[in-house]
Amino acid sequence: MFSSLELTLLLLGSAVLGVVAFRMMHLPPMLGYLSVGIVIGPHALGLAAESESSHALAEFGVVFLMFSIGLEFSVPKFLAMRRIVFGLGMAQVLLTIAAAVLFGWLINTQLSAYIQLSWQAAFALGGALAMSSTAIVSKMLTERLELESAHGRKIIGILLFQDLAVVPMLILIPALAKPQDHLFETLAWAGAKAVIVLLLLLFIGQKLVRGWLTIVVKRRSQELFMLNLLLITLGAAWITERAGLSLALGAFVAGMLISETEYKHQVEEDIKPFRDVLLGLFFITVGMLLNLRLVLENWWLVLLLLCAPVLFKFALIAALTKLFGASTGVSVRTGLALAQAGEFGFVLLNLAGDTRLMDPFIIQVVLASMVLSMLIAPLVIAKSDQIVMKLASNEWMMQSLALTKIATRTMATQKHVIIAGFGRSGQSLATLLAEEKIAYHALDLDPERVQEAQTAGASVSYGDAARRESLIAAGIYRASAVVITYASTPSALRVLHLVHELAPTLPVIVRSHDDTDLDRLKAAGAAEVVPELMEGSLMLASHALIMLGVPLRRVVHRVQAAREARYASLRGYFHGASDVGDDELVRLHSVTLGERARCTGLALGDLDLAGCGAEVATIRRGRGRLEVGAATVLEAGDVVVLRGAADAVARAERLLR
Repeated sequence: MFSSLELTLLLLGSAVLGVVAFRMMHLPPMLGYLSVGIVIGPHALGLAAESESSHALAEFGVVFLMFSIGLEFSVPKFLAMRRIVFGLGMAQVLLTIAAAVLFGWLINTQLSAYIQLSWQAAFALGGALAMSSTAIVSKMLTERLELESAHGRKIIGILLFQDLAVVPMLILIPALAKPQDHLFETLAWAGAKAVIVLLLLLFIGQKLVRGWLTIVVKRRSQELFMLNLLLITLGAAWITERAGLSLALGAFVAGMLISETEYKHQVEEDIKPFRDVLLGLFFITVGMLLNLRLVLENWWLVLLLLCAPVLFKFALIAALTKLFGASTGVSVRTGLALAQAGEFGFVLLNLAGDTRLMDPFIIQVVLASMVLSMLIAPLVIAKSDQIVMKLASNEWMMQSLALTKIATRTMATQKHVIIAGFGRSGQSLATLLAEEKIAYHALDLDPERVQEAQTAGASVSYGDAARRESLIAAGIYRASAVVITYASTPSALRVLHLVHELAPTLPVIVRSHDDTDLDRLKAAGAAEVVPELMEGSLMLASHALIMLGVPLRRVVHRVQAAREARYASLRGYFHGASDVGDDELVRLHSVTLGERARCTGLALGDLDLAGCGAEVATIRRGRGRLEVGAATVLEAGDVVVLRGAADAVARAERLLR
């Protein structure tokens, strides 16, 4: 039996290994946590047994997840998407629960000799199966640049209602587990308590939270702000628990309270580490519940419970999306993305188990099927385009029509610029090109933006620049340049690959956030890479120099020289305590050579600093600076400024010392 410290170390060590393995396979970390829990749990290797402390940590993970969901709950956002959220999303959840209750009734009437499933248990089961994975789906949509697509908006709208539906489910499931003689009174009392507590927290708590956070922020203490954030979250959770409701409900309300304040974004960043770590422990404890032997003995039942709910949810969501006016392709994509189980499904299933509402055997097989559905979800979403082409007979026609529209608009255009992305940067570029009488055609994946811009007369079409067909339709063979205006290196690399295949001599200008991927993008074929942070620094410096009286011609020359040198003199900066998580960025680091440093008396050319992946930016000796060259001899007391990535700089420092 492990002590609390040993158990914590085991969970953390296993979690690190699991997450690293799944990240290497480009799969969500959540699946790594689940797999780790299965492997080290009492039903497999038996390294970790279920305990009160592990369950407490897991419950706090759910608390912080619900707090994060509460932060996203803003009335304007829901009103803007009300038809999708409260129409499509509500219909999906309610019909899934209704189907589960009907399934339970059929089980009781036809197979009562083998298995019993009360309507209350069926209701809880339906609620668990109605959930889809917000973590997996939102991550995949972000990576595929599909958040603003037609199907992306419907998916996010349905996920929002699913997250919201968890709140009443957290109240209903414990109430349903109470004695049935007073079921109506139990539900009514639970509902009344929920309304009273919510009204008190929302109306009284709103003013208190805003006023108190304002006082705290004025103290200018990050520690104090963080302490108060934890106090508000856990305090609201404690209030709802004392009222006979769940901890997660109070955390959700706390998130709602803070979402209406100006501190929302700061809170999101501060709470993220707590949420992610504790939520990871929650998924480990979920994996520990899985009895592999029971699953293997009943593999056919697990397979049935995997296929049936996934196919049912796919068909239901696709049909509802079609009913709400979407095309067949959008409907099928929406159904494929949301067919799997979700993290809140585990929360509701655990709650049903804790309240003894459901038989442990049913929980085991359903849990196994849910884990498996989440494991295959990234693969299904990745292959959704190919699946849609086979299932939606008009998808080829719709895509061909979209490509035909692009080709029609660009057919008579020669020597034009193809703009990938028509956001703010793309529109600014288009305005300047139009003023210079240079033709352009933009491709964007936001249908509303495209519609607005087309109505205003802009030359823009709905299309994905990372697709071969879109680039050909946009006239890549007749174009004079391609400009990628959004800062996404993975997408930019795909576009560069396609341009290199279709028109190898066509120059491509790429926007990036900073200089992290500058060399990688240049190696992939970018003619120019514009790191917005570096360009912002250049513009700031040039305005400052002009204000200080430096001649304009000299300022322009300096800016041009910095660009021609690919920002070499500006790359890297001295990191401080606040620069956490920037290990990939080029950094500067000062190394003072002592009397016993092994490199004293040696020339730079004799040291293999390049082999370490670092270079010498400058050398300071006394009050002066030396000319850096292969023949420069180092002396004790010199300050050598190294430039490179964090690990490269560390290796070079060891070599110098």
